[in-house]
Amino acid sequence: MRDPHSPSLRLRRLAAELRRSRESAKLTVTQVAKELGWSAPKVSKMETTETKRISAADLDKLMDLYKIGDPETREALQALARDARERGWWSKYKDIFGSKALPDFEAEASTIRTFEAQMIPGLFQTPDYTAALLAGRRYTTPEEINRKVEARMARREILYKFRPVQLLAVLDEGALRRVIGGPKVMREQLEHVLHIAQMPNINVQVLPFSSGSHSALGAPFTILEFPEPLDLPIIYVETVTDGIFVEDRTEIERYSMVFGDVQGSAISTAQSAEFIRSVIASLGDGER
Repeated sequence: MRDPHSPSLRLRRLAAELRRSRESAKLTVTQVAKELGWSAPKVSKMETTETKRISAADLDKLMDLYKIGDPETREALQALARDARERGWWSKYKDIFGSKALPDFEAEASTIRTFEAQMIPGLFQTPDYTAALLAGRRYTTPEEINRKVEARMARREILYKFRPVQLLAVLDEGALRRVIGGPKVMREQLEHVLHIAQMPNINVQVLPFSSGSHSALGAPFTILEFPEPLDLPIIYVETVTDGIFVEDRTEIERYSMVFGDVQGSAISTAQSAEFIRSVIASLGDGER
């Protein structure tokens, strides 16, 4: 069984290939529409991923017009279209993740770099920590909390799949010191962070308060990178009510530089493990 893939990435890759093929054929969007008896917006939307599902018949017509005759190339593009039409496990949590789901992109990421200032990153969270975290929000029912915990735990599978994602995390000291759910829950959460930090695909560094000012004081963020050269990195910035995806090249470069800065300001992985152990010790052995 293959690893989960990202329908959104496959659609984005297909759209880029269609645009490149049209330009190589020296055709405009209007000319393609006229040749195929379609509207210009239909062609344009296929090249901008606004059209989420491209039928095999429509794709064949485009490839014929663009004179794409190589059987392997044609099958590769049809495979992208088929993959783009599939639904990932996260589709059943659309009410939680929204129409543009973070797990959609996590599924195919080769490297994830994340900076978190106030809480343990979602991919590292234990069920009890997540539940306590969500309980602190207004107007959240127990049923909603249970569903969100279930969804967040499902996201963690990318850390254990056949080709696990490489995850580089920088945690501000504040994320370790903020006691969510009481000392017992927090202690178990930090012990879990120590446990997964030993995995070969995970790198955890702590940014202590003593480091002073740094370039990421504004907000936490995540950079997702993909193995295919055509798939540009994506930045995810979580807000109070939603999440924002950034795909602008200039912004991606800026966030990459910021992550490099905070990683340089953080202590080493070995020092970070000792630091987390000291925070665990400070929580004591009580059950509360």
